[in-house]
Amino acid sequence: MRSVGVEEELLLVDARTGEPLALSAAVMSAASREDDGTHRPGEGTLESELKCEQVEFATRPVLRMGELAEEIVRWRAEAARHAAGAGGALAALATSPLPVRPSTMPGERYRWVSRQFGLTAREQLTCGCHVHVSVASDEEGVAVLDRIRPWLPVLTALSANSPFWQGQDSAYGSYRSRVWNRLPSAGPTDVFGSAERYHQEVRGMLATGVLRDQAMVYFDARLSARYPTVEIRVADVCLEPGTPVLLAALARALVETAARDWRAGLPPARIGVGLLRLAAWRAAKSGLDGPLLDPRSMSPAPPEAVLGLLVEHVREALEDSGDLERVREGLARLLE
Repeated sequence: MRSVGVEEELLLVDARTGEPLALSAAVMSAASREDDGTHRPGEGTLESELKCEQVEFATRPVLRMGELAEEIVRWRAEAARHAAGAGGALAALATSPLPVRPSTMPGERYRWVSRQFGLTAREQLTCGCHVHVSVASDEEGVAVLDRIRPWLPVLTALSANSPFWQGQDSAYGSYRSRVWNRLPSAGPTDVFGSAERYHQEVRGMLATGVLRDQAMVYFDARLSARYPTVEIRVADVCLEPGTPVLLAALARALVETAARDWRAGLPPARIGVGLLRLAAWRAAKSGLDGPLLDPRSMSPAPPEAVLGLLVEHVREALEDSGDLERVREGLARLLE
């Protein structure tokens, strides 16, 4: 069975007013003082992010969704404890509902980002949820990327948790995804066809000088630069800790289904990036409150129907991992 891990970015806020607070350095300092040196790689981490008003954790890779649920609850509690010790609180929201002028973390890399991307970077207080699913090789990983493209907007819709921006109702379910996609390397990709073509594309992007390093290749889904995984990056951070578990179960099933199709010689759907961008916009706009685009035909359909198509598409993989009932129950709760 493929291992899966989750990264979550969370807001640091005033517990009374909800206003974002620049507490990341204090939270990281407290976490560092508590580390007795026994922490080992692969056991999960608490990290800073671009903005001082947010913090990120990464779970360890696990095989069972019950383990992942425990990891997420544990790390959210750990981050919340350190936030409280610094005089704040934690909010699992993908954007701040209140007006905020976020501040950038110190460090040369973050200063470079601010210089390069200007207002886009200065405004970039957004919190996402990234799911890592293990793959056997880069070749398998790119075959997966080519085949999961039409289904990724559905994960955005499932996770939509950012209706507000700078104190205003954005009229979107996931406004985070719209802010994030201002960055030049963000968004859907064409079919690559091979690992060689994927790496050639990344090298070409870096050679332009627009991006500082490979970590700034912000595809909706990419090969991880650090782990032997496919990293799916389209989701908002979710309010309830059970929702990222649902996302992870579906993400793993999408990866497994895509890998099986590749091994069986089934080609990826040749849907153009233009249509994928419209599907992503539609998902960000609607969340689960309005129509989505059918990943097969790119025509409008009710969210219940699209979720049903997703489950049917990955049913065999969900049955094999023992996650089918968990996914059905989780989807029913979200729709309700």
